Amino acid sequence: KSTLTDSLLSKAGIIAAAAAGDMRYTDTRQDEIDRGITIKSTGVSLYYELPKEECPPDSTGVSFLINLIDSPGHVDFSPEVTAALRVTDGALVVVDCVEGVCVQTETVLRQALGERIRPVLMVNKMDRALLELQLQPEEAYLSFSRTIESVNVVIATYEDEKMGDVQCKPESGTVCFGSGLHGWAFTLNKFAKMYASKFPGVEVNKLMTRLWGDNFYDPDTKRFVNKNTSESGKPLKRAFCQYVMDPIFKLFDVAMKDDKAQLMKLCDALKIKLTNEEKELVGKPLLKTVMRKFLPAADSLLEMIILHLPSPVRAQKYRCEILYEGPQDDECAVAIQNCDPNGPLMLYISKMVPTSDRGRFFAFGRVFSGTVKTGQKVRIMGPNYLPGKKDDLNVKNIQRTVIMMGRYTEPLEDCPCGNTVGLVGIDQFLVKSGTITTSEVAHNIKVMKFSVSPVVRVAVEPKNPADLPKLVEGLKRLSKSDPCVQCFTEESGEHIVAGAGELHLEICLKDLQEDFMNGVELKITDPIVTYRETVSAPSDHTVLSKSPNKHNRIYLKAEPLQDGLADAIEAGKVGPRDDPKVRGKFLAENFQWDVTDSR
Repeated sequence: KSTLTDSLLSKAGIIAAAAAGDMRYTDTRQDEIDRGITIKSTGVSLYYELPKEECPPDSTGVSFLINLIDSPGHVDFSPEVTAALRVTDGALVVVDCVEGVCVQTETVLRQALGERIRPVLMVNKMDRALLELQLQPEEAYLSFSRTIESVNVVIATYEDEKMGDVQCKPESGTVCFGSGLHGWAFTLNKFAKMYASKFPGVEVNKLMTRLWGDNFYDPDTKRFVNKNTSESGKPLKRAFCQYVMDPIFKLFDVAMKDDKAQLMKLCDALKIKLTNEEKELVGKPLLKTVMRKFLPAADSLLEMIILHLPSPVRAQKYRCEILYEGPQDDECAVAIQNCDPNGPLMLYISKMVPTSDRGRFFAFGRVFSGTVKTGQKVRIMGPNYLPGKKDDLNVKNIQRTVIMMGRYTEPLEDCPCGNTVGLVGIDQFLVKSGTITTSEVAHNIKVMKFSVSPVVRVAVEPKNPADLPKLVEGLKRLSKSDPCVQCFTEESGEHIVAGAGELHLEICLKDLQEDFMNGVELKITDPIVTYRETVSAPSDHTVLSKSPNKHNRIYLKAEPLQDGLADAIEAGKVGPRDDPKVRGKFLAENFQWDVTDSR
């Protein structure tokens, strides 16, 4: 994912084309570079111009701004993905064509569809399929087809009708194939355009549908048929293998065999221009250069993102009802649905990003309506804020607004709705996330639900007791910096840090020690996993408890909750804050509780 992001960054002119794929610009931390994995999600804003003929039919111009967030793939860091999903409208799902759909792919897709985020698919690491596994064109087609089908099965299970059809189909341009590391990729649209330009009168869209599935070209009748033998009984080659995979296979073959004469012939036919230095390359570097020039990854990815992922104006219409806690007809909900830059400000902070100034954070989030300005007076509402009350509410001024550019930031005067933004000066009023608004009647934007819980915990204490105040301050900063980590004090006085897994905990403790405590030495216990008990069947006897004066007796019996009630509690349909009458009615109607008991 980070190597593909590099291709997009080089196209936007942020990094040099030669460095794309190896630089991993969005891996901003030293431990991300050392481990070769993404740990924190990183935002970048990219500006592109598309040729007029390629723009979507409803676009108002040729200039596009893409707010891109590169997020981790490791299960331990899935809360970082949740934080990224809340502030985006579309997702580029990257799947390894050799390994296929993994458990984590399914988890992230489920989360994305739950947030009503439209996915497009990138079938990655094609270089491995062709060089390591030595797959033949037909085997490669079947492998890709299986991968796409697996993704679509997950989408069909969790999709929401309000979003329309979100299945990923190569023939409609929502699937891209390629290699992020080598910096090349293509959609069927790319090849359809290439062939349509050679054969006048052929429609690009019609040709795209022929380049996938059971379509075989019969040279005798000059027609596409849907069986693999011609009328005369000759075996026919699948259109995808013949027109898409064969040119790629030929390039791979001659580049890896170092057949320069044949390669130059192919390059001339495909209009690929190589410099004298590039012609001297051999093996993989030569292959990489040729493929990058033939099928630049950024062009195909950009086209797919711009044509098939929704703009904020389109997406917020169907996302508002799952984002906003208040009534769907109040001024804030209407402004979110219309993505109105002149409406009341509604901004959701999904995570805190540490700044170079130790202990301070950028509040990173998305403007859903209105415009956020430097110096603006706003209401900062934490997750426990209730309309009309003063709890978890601060009214403060925004010191600065910035745009996040990977490891750097650029200052802005103001930022209209539909964009991601970083705010300076409000980090001390929020713990991890919250809603920022200028409206006095605004409700909160819903709190994010994480797919993992912090279940692995360790106790920490400083080796030198005099450093205890530093530890307490460090734990406060740590809990701000990570969406999922929990820091609390046990009854015994131990300071506990809990994370989603051992890797997550290791990263959190490293941050605590090096970044938030200036290298103070800590004693850390072995990690333990917390266990919880539950009731799985009704208890076979009733227990009795008496009050101290023996005049009152309480009888108790335990039994499990009905199926679906735990889900209703988690979804917020019923809870302790509800009106007792409303709660009683809900439990009586849906779960056959006694009305008096349920109040």
